[in-house]
Amino acid sequence: MPIALLPDRAVVTVTGEEAQGFLQGVITCNIESLPEGAARLGALLTPQGKIQFDFLVSRMPGGFRLEGAAGRAADLVKRLSLYRLRAKVGIAVDPALAIAAAWDGAETAATVDRVADARLAELGARLYAAEAAFSADATEADYHAHRIRLGVPEGGRDFAFGDAFPHEALMDQLGGVDFRKGCYVGQEVVSRMQHRGTARTRIVPAHYPAGEAPAPFSEVTAGQKSLGATGSAAGSRGLAMLRLDRLADALAAGETLRADGRALAVEKPAFATFAWPSAADAAAV
Repeated sequence: MPIALLPDRAVVTVTGEEAQGFLQGVITCNIESLPEGAARLGALLTPQGKIQFDFLVSRMPGGFRLEGAAGRAADLVKRLSLYRLRAKVGIAVDPALAIAAAWDGAETAATVDRVADARLAELGARLYAAEAAFSADATEADYHAHRIRLGVPEGGRDFAFGDAFPHEALMDQLGGVDFRKGCYVGQEVVSRMQHRGTARTRIVPAHYPAGEAPAPFSEVTAGQKSLGATGSAAGSRGLAMLRLDRLADALAAGETLRADGRALAVEKPAFATFAWPSAADAAAV
């Protein structure tokens, strides 16, 4: 029943009487329907619909927590502040708050603020408190290995910020985009991809039968074609962002996928509902 501190994560707070309406109008997920005790995936996009920041959003007294990459927290404050205009909200990094992940039924002290990770039940919970309140029995690497096994991407590790659409990062599969709420930054592009079914690139689990996975962002090829790039990895398991149409072509041709000279096999995430290519699909085109 592991608990792992996540020093690579930080919390940005958005507080004030207009915090809910402000966030509802700028980020991808639905803030109005966010229940107490849950952390929902969300993102702030560019006007062109690409992910600038991804985070987990949860309610707190007087507002909301946005938990994302620690190295980008100050930039998230700056970017959100550009959209604040006259909204009565406060936006700040909370340097006193530590973040941990707990999974497989790990118990926590009553002094720790615990919220369920709404992406997948298997991810467990997010914990927020002063670092002294935690009794961690797992490492950050253990958490990322768990996340990778489940096929769940994370910004900066599995895709570059400013370079991926929400569909490519599986945000549509993990509850990170609400297609029925009103406008938000980049909404038109994301909505068009959803309704036209034009998302050809996806992050998928990868396995390297011969051993260790290659470094992140290594090119994945089949024959002479580039299919995409690898993401984060733990041992022989990893993630990779691939063009599914080119994957179908490779399957039809019986070609081996390789990254940095290492053969890999890929599969559809267990939670995903998008169409998965097969050799038969490609041969029929």
